[in-house]
Amino acid sequence: MEMEIPVIDFSKLKSEKRGQTMALLHEACQKWGFFMIENHDVDTELMEKVKALTKAHYEHNMKPGFLDSDAAKSLSANEYVPDMDWESTFFICHRPDNTINDIAALSQHLRQSMDKYIDQVIALAEKLSELMCENLGISRAHMMEAFAGSRGPSVGTKVAMYPECPHPELMRGLREHTDAGGIILLLQDDQVPGLEFLKGGEWVKIPPSKNNRIFVNIGDQVEIVSNGVYKSAVHRVMAMKEGNRISVATFYNPGGDAVISPAAELLLPRDIQFKDYLKLYTKTKFGDKAIRFQSLKTSMAATEN
Repeated sequence: MEMEIPVIDFSKLKSEKRGQTMALLHEACQKWGFFMIENHDVDTELMEKVKALTKAHYEHNMKPGFLDSDAAKSLSANEYVPDMDWESTFFICHRPDNTINDIAALSQHLRQSMDKYIDQVIALAEKLSELMCENLGISRAHMMEAFAGSRGPSVGTKVAMYPECPHPELMRGLREHTDAGGIILLLQDDQVPGLEFLKGGEWVKIPPSKNNRIFVNIGDQVEIVSNGVYKSAVHRVMAMKEGNRISVATFYNPGGDAVISPAAELLLPRDIQFKDYLKLYTKTKFGDKAIRFQSLKTSMAATEN
């Protein structure tokens, strides 16, 4: 299914179109769970360098092993394979501990480029978290503080190549799932498609990222913090017969010991006796329901204090 995916132009946040841009971001988070960002201030030359170096790393260090993998061999049975993915991957932890030097085969050039890129992507994720919180009507720092735990957020990157598949009908590139964490920022292929997101019961084909756009999707923890206002979306990667698709997905997640719950300001009034609600209702029946609920939350807070 072809749809016009929301595109957030970050340069407009500094213009008279800020309100319109914030509204578009809110709608994308609420109704889609994914969107693209352009003019994001992440160095575009660095983005291209990370992609090129990652592709070279796959060709020299990962491709031979993948061709000899169980996934590759399983296609010979000529039956659908439900429990494997047609992908070749490695994972780098960046925060709170950096494990990039533990991956022996990575070139020094790729390590340095990736570290510089990640610093900029983390800044972008923090900016996004502030904008989301502003749209939700809670403290701009709420999500960053909630994700911090005792040692700061957990940030890692899944580097994946989805090689050409001789029988794409027999296996997914990556099976259907939502992401467990917070904000996911994807540096993806600019030529080869394959990524799909579920919206309204239909699979939306995500086009390759042109003009150095960064693709963003929301994870389960943002849905929790937002009390379900923002949604994590089910997605998958289709295996493709032509072209190797690169995916560099950075996860801005809560720290391992972070305790995640809905922001208190977004919760409906709770533990109220119905008779007490009716007293307020009879006085405010023809008024705004939101104001009524806020009045109840305020009175509850006063009672608890």
